[in-house]
Amino acid sequence: MSWQQRIGAALEQRQQQQALRRRQPTTASGPGWIEADGQRLRNFSANDYLGLAQDTRLAAAWHDGALRYGNGAGGSAHVTGYHPLQQRFEARLAEWLGYPRALLFISGFAANQAIVAAMMAKGDRLLADKLAHASILEAAHLSPAELRRFSHNQSTSLDRLLAKPCAGETLVITEGIFSMDGDSAPLAELAVSTHASGGWMMVDDAHGIGVVGEGGRGSCWQQQVKPELLVITFGKAFGCGGAALLCSEDVADYMLQFARHLIYSTAMPPAQICALDAALSAIKLADSERQRLHDNIQHFRSGAAERGLSLLDSSSAIQPLLVGDNAAALALAQRLRQAGCWVSAIRPPTVPPGSARLRITLSAAHQPADIDYLLEALDASHDR
Repeated sequence: MSWQQRIGAALEQRQQQQALRRRQPTTASGPGWIEADGQRLRNFSANDYLGLAQDTRLAAAWHDGALRYGNGAGGSAHVTGYHPLQQRFEARLAEWLGYPRALLFISGFAANQAIVAAMMAKGDRLLADKLAHASILEAAHLSPAELRRFSHNQSTSLDRLLAKPCAGETLVITEGIFSMDGDSAPLAELAVSTHASGGWMMVDDAHGIGVVGEGGRGSCWQQQVKPELLVITFGKAFGCGGAALLCSEDVADYMLQFARHLIYSTAMPPAQICALDAALSAIKLADSERQRLHDNIQHFRSGAAERGLSLLDSSSAIQPLLVGDNAAALALAQRLRQAGCWVSAIRPPTVPPGSARLRITLSAAHQPADIDYLLEALDASHDR
């Protein structure tokens, strides 16, 4: 089979499965709104949980940073790109979350890949939740360590794996809030099991940071768990982009020697760090926004229950509506778009086969009237 035949066959298979991914140009049209093909729609697909992606304070900080420091870092942080702004922001993050050190990465995907690649060696084992993010599972498959996956959010399943002998070290990986199901990991239970076996724990809290826990400190803070490796990202509640690893002094120094994604990537632009610093200040004071988001979640779930809509069990801003069939999920998303709501259909391989869904995400930027509009559109469009 030639390259072209292989590519063509793979695309044809995705097309037949109604699983072919396509991109569509969109622009933000105010908090909670999006514009596509000249149509303004209520946006229920963004991870902008606190509405900071459109916040003028962040935009002004980025603008001022670009004027003062330029457009890019100009090099790796190991060469010339480690700016005093980065040093101060990393220290501020570490103090906020109660860790000795923080290291900035250009994306959450890069952070997860770098950590797994640097930490795991032959003879080690990596125990990951079955629904862990693709960045984690891909890195685990590529590492020389043994990968085993425990049943989603089941500490008893993890216990069974931990009970088996391992010649090397054990790293247990989970998420704070899962990106496709919207449910929360039982971090306290998992931490007890992990540490009783002598293992370390890594938590990706991309969807919890800024949203839950005292002052928005995230899922681990909320459950009073302190994993050895905590990854937070800035593309959701922070309204920007990038990620950070929170860890000990020794782990941070180790990563600076062996985390290739960190060593060989151009550093984050100083202007972006200015925006992130403004976002952190906003998040610390965003109790009213977090309460509004909580109220929106409760309002939506209550309305969905009244209409008999089959939501997965989630108390987070991620509210998946299970459809099952790929074509049906796509058709429902299209009907909602025609009704003025942007909701994304998520299909395999992102989610397990037979679990295609609409991934509805709520924000503090949504008004109760927006939630009601979505519920009415779902009621009119959804075949139960």
